[in-house]
Order: sequence, then structure tokens, then C-alpha cells
Amino acid sequence: MQGESLYTAHGKLLLTGEYAVMDGALALALPTQLGQRMSVRPTDKKEIFFRSLTSEGKVWFEQVLFQGIQHPIAQPLEQLLQEAQRLNPSFLSEQGAWVETQLEFPQYWGLGSSSTLVTMIAQWAGVDPYQLLKASFGGSGYDIACAEANSPILYHLQEGTPRNYPIYYKPTFASQLFFVYLNQKQNSREGIALYRAIKKKKEALIQQITTLTENIYRTTTIDEFCLLIEAHEALLATYLQLPTVKERLFKDFQGTLKSLGAWGGDFILAIAEAPYVQGYFTSRGFDTIIPFDQMVLITDREPVLPPSH
Repeated sequence: MQGESLYTAHGKLLLTGEYAVMDGALALALPTQLGQRMSVRPTDKKEIFFRSLTSEGKVWFEQVLFQGIQHPIAQPLEQLLQEAQRLNPSFLSEQGAWVETQLEFPQYWGLGSSSTLVTMIAQWAGVDPYQLLKASFGGSGYDIACAEANSPILYHLQEGTPRNYPIYYKPTFASQLFFVYLNQKQNSREGIALYRAIKKKKEALIQQITTLTENIYRTTTIDEFCLLIEAHEALLATYLQLPTVKERLFKDFQGTLKSLGAWGGDFILAIAEAPYVQGYFTSRGFDTIIPFDQMVLITDREPVLPPSH
């Protein structure tokens, strides 16, 4: 019998292109240094034992699967494994497995506990992670691209097919970029449903977001970066008919703020000098403030400009 197999996947943040990435807009996506790990040991028992640990090593889920137990965690997990078997009929056909996963970030951070799990199960099953995502949780797939990436990426869907371009991305002003956790987890499915419910034509939005993404990636000055980020926020606020995070929560912040991913929760990007950002947010009860170079997975490669869109 084979020994233990180990799998890893990175978390994700979407710097640009939220919502519109689902319809083909170019997005700048950031894999995070923290992700999730999974170990698998084959067993002679024809059963799947699954255990999930928090970043602190505490068990938050533990169960033998496919026992007919109605459980809010077990059911989607079983469906995920069944889809993997559908894509690869030989997967788990001969033996059982003892599986343990461990997050490297707090569960509530929203950095991709689901996408990292999909990616690792796809690795284990030897199937396409994008197909597995489509058959399970759904979404644009940028989070799967981040889970497998070793550097920031530009990502878009081309006629429904995922395309991603690894890039070097650490702006010269990275010391003024911070990720602040808003102390609440946003339900991305609700955000997607809101976007999908809007019946306005999306072609202009997609083109504008793509252009903003290209310009945000290429700019070398903090002033232009802030103007472009603010334009991105304003564009989506108008389209979604929602206030920006700055208008809603932090009107007196002396700098630039941007929602990341589904609006209303998880992390935001704060752009200002470090002492001001730290003082402003901690005084308001937001204690999770992570500098760019401590959050983002960055390679040492020289900058590469991908093809224009």
C-alpha cells in the first residue's frame, strides 16, 4: 500500500476585477503566502475518514463520510469527492483513505478555504481543478489559479476558458499597501447573486475594468495607483448601486481604500503611510492589518508584461 501523500494550495485575494471577472474582465489576482495543506493515507477500510484542523491545530470537523449523516460540512465535501470520482472513475475505487487538512490562516479570513480544498482534492484525484470547481462551488476560477500559482497573476475567462499569466508584482510603493480585515466574513455567493441580478449590459463594464486592471498593473507611481484604484471603486459602486467601503465605513480615512472580492466583508486594501494606517484602524477596533509583503506570495523574477487585451 502506498504511503502518505501531501498536497498544498495557496490562498487568494482579488486586487482588481471583482464581479466582472466572471464575465471575462481581466483581473489582477494575488496568491497569498498562507493557504491550506492536506495529507492523505490510503487504508484497507473501504471508508473515507476526514479531519479538518484550524490554523491553530484544533479539530473543527471530523467524520467518516458517506454514512448517510446530514451534516452541513460533510454534504458538500461528499459531493466534491463524488464529482472527483465522476471526472476520474478510478479515484477511490479500490481503497479508502484517511485525510487530514489544516488551514494556515484563520477560517473567517475568507482567503479561500473552499478553493484550496477543491485544488488539493483535484491534485489527489488527478482531475482538472477548474472542472471540479465548476461541478461543485462554481465561480470564475481565479481562486483556483491563485491556489496553484507561485506569483501574482493576471487572469481572465476567454470564452469561458480560464487564462492566467504569471507576473512579477511588487510595486515600488508596496510599503504603503496594507490588507485590513473588517472583522466579518462576507458571503461571496450573495455578492455574486446581487451582481447577476443586475440586468444592465456588462460589455462596457468589462472593458473598463480590463483597462483599469492593465493600468493598475503597469503604473509605477503611488499617486496614479490611488487614482486608478478610486476609479475602479467608483465604477463598481455605480454599477452595483452600492456605496464604496470608504463611503460606508471610513469617510474620514486620509488615504485610498478598496474592497477586495465580494463587497461588504473580508479584507480591504488600505493605501497610506504605515503609522497612519496602523493608528487609524486599530483605534477603530480593526486589529488585523497585514503589510503587502507579508501577505502576498511574490517571486524574485524580473517584471514581465503579459499580452495586452
